[in-house]
Amino acid sequence: MFKEQSLNFLEKYLNTPSPTGYERAGQQLWIDYISEFVDEVRTDFYGTAYGIINPEAEFKVVIEAHADEISWYVNYITDDGLIYVIRNGGSDEAIAPSKTVLIHGEKGVVKGVFGWPAIHTRIGKDEDIKPKIENIFIDCGATSKAEAEELGISVGCIITYPDEFFDLNDRYFVCRALDNRIGGFMIAEVARLIKENANKLPFGLYITNSVQEEVGLYGAQMIAERIKPNLAIVTDVTHDTTTPMMEKKKEGDQKCGGGPVVYFAPAVHHNLRELIIDTAKSKEIPFQRAASSRATGTDTDAFAHANGGIPSALISLPLRYMHTTVEMVAKEDVANVIRLIYETLMRITPDFNLKYHDR
Repeated sequence: MFKEQSLNFLEKYLNTPSPTGYERAGQQLWIDYISEFVDEVRTDFYGTAYGIINPEAEFKVVIEAHADEISWYVNYITDDGLIYVIRNGGSDEAIAPSKTVLIHGEKGVVKGVFGWPAIHTRIGKDEDIKPKIENIFIDCGATSKAEAEELGISVGCIITYPDEFFDLNDRYFVCRALDNRIGGFMIAEVARLIKENANKLPFGLYITNSVQEEVGLYGAQMIAERIKPNLAIVTDVTHDTTTPMMEKKKEGDQKCGGGPVVYFAPAVHHNLRELIIDTAKSKEIPFQRAASSRATGTDTDAFAHANGGIPSALISLPLRYMHTTVEMVAKEDVANVIRLIYETLMRITPDFNLKYHDR
């Protein structure tokens, strides 16, 4: 299903910490990988990277994912050397207790643990203690604030989880940060297919890996204004709603193994979306549908609302357990998202109708 070279890159890419605002290490891996498939690679001031095929072409098409993962910031160090945190993105305090962490300090990485009181010290109280941002804390083994600082830990240091990539039952990829470095992998694989198949595109293709999505779509906003594309196809993850505690009436009905999810939303351009759906049908690529009532919550919104409006569409990958350290996607869905983006690009021309009206 995937080449060994591709899987080796994916594993290394996912395992490399790239928290929001600090995506540099992961982006460098991505740049190194994609460079052989494109004519040139560029970056902006905040670290968004994009490979270009046909950089001189006037008509510009973007395929985009985001590179950052959620994390924590050191916010306060107690006199006893314990560390309190704030979110960097949508980090979930419910999964923190007993997790191992990596504190990216000024002297290098320091290991730590999210401590938590034993169950028999909590049960029997008027209300069982629940993890909250106010009560979760990290123990790095220091006995004082001065000792923690001597280790290179200070307010503002980034904290990530060490959980790494693995294959589950030869069916799923599992890792933290599949949201959305799996997207960066998929758009890079589209570039690889174009190179290997020697396709001659009638437009400039900008394979774009944006930063800072998890805190407000900021990288996409910046790069949309820099590239000024004629249209954009964004890929991100969405919820598999078949697992316990997911409400389909609220979150829709999508599942891992069911194929790419094509979104309907105000920001999604009708003509581009229908081209994607028609491509899926004609190429017999399984797909699912989902709707967003206001915003998609993805970089699609940033592109759609930039530069007076960029026709944009969203192809999502179903994922289980979002914003945990065991995010899970079906391998066949990953392959089909790659194929759907690739086949859609093969049908785009500079005279593609991007207006709803004749005037």
